[in-house]
Amino acid sequence: MSDRQHPLQTVVDDAWQALRRHTPARIAPGHTGISLPTREVLAFSQAHALARDAVHAALDVSHLQDALKELGLAITTVRSAAPSRAAYLARPDWGRRLHPGTVLPEPTEAGAVVLVVSDGLSATAVQQHAPPLLKALLPKLAGVRLGPLVIAEQARVALGDAVGERLRAGMVIHLIGERPGLSAPDSLGAYLTFGARTGCTDAQRNCVSNIRPAGLSFEAAATEIARLTHAALQHGCSGVALAAHTEPLPNALPAAN
Repeated sequence: MSDRQHPLQTVVDDAWQALRRHTPARIAPGHTGISLPTREVLAFSQAHALARDAVHAALDVSHLQDALKELGLAITTVRSAAPSRAAYLARPDWGRRLHPGTVLPEPTEAGAVVLVVSDGLSATAVQQHAPPLLKALLPKLAGVRLGPLVIAEQARVALGDAVGERLRAGMVIHLIGERPGLSAPDSLGAYLTFGARTGCTDAQRNCVSNIRPAGLSFEAAATEIARLTHAALQHGCSGVALAAHTEPLPNALPAAN
């Protein structure tokens, strides 16, 4: 029996409620008088709590290292100039700079593609989705020279530029937790920057976003990241400049930091 049919039920369903099965967006919540139904208020509160927890969660670096060892890449860890999570959230500029004491391995050969994995604004997304995404991605990058895999804490997207500059990378693929939404606290983004160096602008990046089981699948994301990587290496550019050489795709738009 629906809410509309129950004689003691004061919740009135919206006429388009059937559309809810097609989207996680909060549409057709119904109403009770001039207020939202209790179930919708509780669902919103839960979603907000999950998003808040994702923002404040700490990245378990040792667990992530263990999960990535099977990839066969040299792994190194770094942190940004932000001394704490609170400072990271209050000062985005600190998250774009490497800690002054950062030690990175000397690059054995310039021009390699460097993979960076960072907590960003959702360590939850990185912890859960970075390993399966990289497992799907690496076979598609066969023939591409790869540098070390760098795990970064308290990082913003542009921290990948500083890492790329220090390692003399030809290109950086930066996997980072995206800002949580009320329907997606675990969204992972991939930011690709050819010739990544300190001072790169967002127009020089491509982004593949919403990577998660309920969004863009790991296999689909890996295919698109690999396509963009090969195209960037072929044309010597990324971001807006790369769009002049390739067909624009919904998940390959210039990135916003």
